[in-house]
Amino acid sequence: MTFRPLHDRVVVKRLEGEEKTKGGIIIPDSAKEKPQEGKIIAVGPGARDESGKLVPLDLKVGDNILFGKWSGSEVKIDGDDLLIMKESDVLGVVA
Repeated sequence: MTFRPLHDRVVVKRLEGEEKTKGGIIIPDSAKEKPQEGKIIAVGPGARDESGKLVPLDLKVGDNILFGKWSGSEVKIDGDDLLIMKESDVLGVVA
């Protein structure tokens, strides 16, 4: 199935967190925090301003981003756990 987000929304796949601490201690799945870093896999066409003109997004497919802990809506598409969020929920792009 293909999925295309609407307006100023983006689809993000979370990047996996570290399984070990710097000291070498293995962190069990139940104690891990969900990572706040992800990769954009789809973007919408953009939002409309007051005059109805389309304003394209600054983000593009393949960008690695940081987002807030409670940002977005979790969905499952083709067996993958993904997040759908507005561009405004994205804190920044990781270079």
